[in-house]
Amino acid sequence: MAPRAFITGLAGTKITPDERSFLRAAAPWGLILFKRNIGDPGQVHALTDEFRSICGRDDAPVLVDQEGGRVQRMGPPHWPAYPAGAVFGRLYARDCALGLRAARLGARLIAADLTAVGITVDCLPLADVPVAGSDRIIGDRAYGDTPGQVSAIAAEVAEGLASGGVLPVVKHLPGHGRATADSHERLPVVATDRYTLETTDFSAFKPLATLPLGMTAHVVFTALDPGLPATTSAVIIREVIRSWIGFAGALMTDDLSMGALTGSIAERTRQSLAAGCDLVLHCNGILREMDEVASHCPELGGDALARAGKALASRRPADDIDLDEARTAFAAMLSGSVTG
Repeated sequence: MAPRAFITGLAGTKITPDERSFLRAAAPWGLILFKRNIGDPGQVHALTDEFRSICGRDDAPVLVDQEGGRVQRMGPPHWPAYPAGAVFGRLYARDCALGLRAARLGARLIAADLTAVGITVDCLPLADVPVAGSDRIIGDRAYGDTPGQVSAIAAEVAEGLASGGVLPVVKHLPGHGRATADSHERLPVVATDRYTLETTDFSAFKPLATLPLGMTAHVVFTALDPGLPATTSAVIIREVIRSWIGFAGALMTDDLSMGALTGSIAERTRQSLAAGCDLVLHCNGILREMDEVASHCPELGGDALARAGKALASRRPADDIDLDEARTAFAAMLSGSVTG
């Protein structure tokens, strides 16, 4: 049987008996980890191994948000602290080649950390372009404030991850940078005209349209759909994400349990899939909600199955790298002792 069209979270560092029964019965496509799930490397590896064993799929994806800066689920003392995206933006502004090299190398090092514990997907890069007055939820996570710079650095981050055996997820389609609210808490509404959106927010995603996986934004764009956020808007998914941007990969929602969305978890699940999302993402590890998601998610099929399968098949073996030398070189880039 094909897996169901959702990615689930878990409550803690070990899979409980109830969660084990849920995973066997519900057959989620993938698992996403948060800080509450992460202890030391041995524990994380055991968790990812057990998840795949329960699901009976060696290629079942395990995801994490490992950006660096404020959004880093794995950190000291067991893993390095990585810089926020804005650091690469500042390097790029000073020396374009250096900024791109540092972004790619940093992502390659993150990939080494992830694959060592069985994590195969990173919810990175961001292609969000913040503007003055927007909420700080994106802030220094962004690679800059122009579409060209953001997409150039994002492409290098994606390649760094891929070269290390990790699938990238471009987010937040079609753009979260202009939002004046934190979608974790409430729904952002952007009233900017379509032409401006296409030449700024949306255009940063166009050069990244061939990436294997993407994540939606819980943001309303009134010029396109005044009533629904991108995640549940068939208009935005069809006209902007799939057509104008040209994104052809498997499309997942941002977390359905975030405060931006309304209605029951079941309603959010149905609406997202009906709008054109291939996969729904549910992160909080609350088993009652997980059951609700699973009961309203079909098995993957049709174009969604094909896109999800193509994404997994695109994962390639990690290239050879001397990690000690690479970490030394990366530190030198960040310190300013290396130029492009």
